[in-house]
Amino acid sequence: NLRTFFFLVGCFECCIKCLGGIPYASLIATILLYAGVALFCGCGHEALSGTVNILQTYFEMTRAAGDVIDVFTMIDIFKYVIYGVAAAFFVYGILLMVEGFFTTGAIKDLYGDFKITTCGRCVSAWFIMLTYIFMLAWLGVTAFTSLPVYMYFNLWTICRNATVVDGANLCLDLRQYGIVTIGEEKKVCTSSESFIKMCDSNELNMTFHLFIVALAGAGAAVIAMVHYLMVLSANWAYVKDACRMQKYEDIKSKEEQELHDIHSTRSKERLNAYT
Repeated sequence: NLRTFFFLVGCFECCIKCLGGIPYASLIATILLYAGVALFCGCGHEALSGTVNILQTYFEMTRAAGDVIDVFTMIDIFKYVIYGVAAAFFVYGILLMVEGFFTTGAIKDLYGDFKITTCGRCVSAWFIMLTYIFMLAWLGVTAFTSLPVYMYFNLWTICRNATVVDGANLCLDLRQYGIVTIGEEKKVCTSSESFIKMCDSNELNMTFHLFIVALAGAGAAVIAMVHYLMVLSANWAYVKDACRMQKYEDIKSKEEQELHDIHSTRSKERLNAYT
């Protein structure tokens, strides 16, 4: 029973030590980043697929033949960009978590055998600069994602007004949003059958809400980047102060050793003189 008690106490102390080394701030930022990127990539991909179906079904648009870059080609490019964003930020989140673990270990083991190097401070500064660039990039992504939300909101408003106002002839022209060229006329009006089918279908409502969730995911990624900037800046300041503390301890230890050597030398000289 006594052995079991000491074993449980040792396991409890080990667990407390492990929990104390977890960078909770970086962990929260990583969870928020993964959640935001997952929402943006997943919902954005499905919303783009729904947009293709709406354009082909209700606006009667077709893919251009050859190497012409049309709206469908741009949507395919955006999908590949989403794949790259998901993979890149999955890896980047892991790297930031590893940096948080190492920085937390450096602070916890300041008076132990752990030595904080100049390379570690350079890595922290590099992550701060890279995270700041990614934050600006996500701000741009958030602003860009708000455009389809605005477009679908206008379309959803036209559908709602068409059912409220009898005899209203409202139209949505894709040339207003730059989706097609000026020479092409791709629009639907409330008097057409395709417009009524589009408003009654769940596809329009689902795509609109998917873009809203994707916009919320991009905003969450921006918040995660800001959180990371605060965490990395604090860690860099802690590491810098820890490095100064280590230098002070080294100088102090060196001076004490020199004083001890001088005292020992003088004691030997006195002993020799007395002898």
